[in-house]
Amino acid sequence: MMSFKKGESVIAAKVNHANNIFTRMKGLMFSESLGEFDGLLITPCNSIHTFFMKYPIDVVFLSKDYKVVKVRRNIKPWRMTGIYFGAFQVLEMNAGTLSPDINPGDQLEVTRV
Repeated sequence: MMSFKKGESVIAAKVNHANNIFTRMKGLMFSESLGEFDGLLITPCNSIHTFFMKYPIDVVFLSKDYKVVKVRRNIKPWRMTGIYFGAFQVLEMNAGTLSPDINPGDQLEVTRV
């Protein structure tokens, strides 16, 4: 598990990591909510879909060194994003929970919990 910060502001305190073929393929599909987690980090990933999801999500596309490449807010179920070639990983969170202060070019800090 890990947490994400921008400066002193916590973006997501409890993030699960989907980094193998099975966890990446499942992602948040078929889940009712994120449960006890604030987010899901999918690595490697530079494009997502929300097929078979039951709730909207906020998405942050990140480079390998956790620099924000693209921010997409309130992506509803049954949608697809474009491919963001500068992205290596994606942080998915419940819609409305991502700070409005997160923008492309921001550097996020990651702490392993």
